[in-house]
Amino acid sequence: MGTFSIWHWLIVLAVVLVLFGGSGKISNIMGDVAKGIKSFKKGLKDDEDEAEEAARSIEDKAQKAANAASEKTKTEG
Repeated sequence: MGTFSIWHWLIVLAVVLVLFGGSGKISNIMGDVAKGIKSFKKGLKDDEDEAEEAARSIEDKAQKAANAASEKTKTEG
């Protein structure tokens, strides 16, 4: 078998079978990987949206408090 041992040829055969074996194993694996990546990105986007909503909520509360304080000083003065 040339310069390669039987183990080398078995590993090459296993790789070839995995890559070119029937039923689209690689395409199924890559599809699962793509779904995982999309899910991860969606999760990150959802977290960013929640953070932006929380920041807007805090800014709205601060603005309301500032307006209330301003109104109070106008009525007292």
